[in-house]
Amino acid sequence: MITGILTPDYGNIEIFGHDLASDTINAKLNTGYVPDNHAVYEKLKGIEYLNFMADIYGISKEKRVDNISKYLKMFNMEDSANSLIKSYSHGMKQKICVIGALIHDPKLWVLDEPLTGLDPQSSFMLKKQMKAHCKEGNTVFFSSHVLEVVEKLCDRVGIIDKGRLVAVGTIEQLKSRADNSLEKYFLQLTAGDYNE
Repeated sequence: MITGILTPDYGNIEIFGHDLASDTINAKLNTGYVPDNHAVYEKLKGIEYLNFMADIYGISKEKRVDNISKYLKMFNMEDSANSLIKSYSHGMKQKICVIGALIHDPKLWVLDEPLTGLDPQSSFMLKKQMKAHCKEGNTVFFSSHVLEVVEKLCDRVGIIDKGRLVAVGTIEQLKSRADNSLEKYFLQLTAGDYNE
């Protein structure tokens, strides 16, 4: 719903002061979205895809050159930017999706399993960027099944079971509910008959 893919049944969504329903363009200009399925145009070269994304968000030539260069270097994609995306590995497609989502410096990052398929260096760099982004007063909305990563990165956690939000709180609040273990609490909520 935050990305505009689904329409809420009720209520409204506001992204940095922009109502998603009545001020859609400005709300989406403040959002960068990385899906879990590599929704990219595989017949484009990586650099063409990134320029296409920059065009969509109205990024100036100077800013796009700086951001593309920064992210290609950060994710070690400089040598493959001129190759067709269909020739990319799973991890490379993930990286080009991430770069495309961040190209316009959005305040809100919505990242669905963004670390899947990334090499250790790229994973480290993305996690570092996520932390830095939040320290600047922005928001990262991040989904993951890897609880160790959640514990290291997140300030607040929501646990979803069968499409329902079953718990929300800080890491410390949730861990305190099950012997100081987020994993145990998660399993208690989602497995029902979990036993050690």
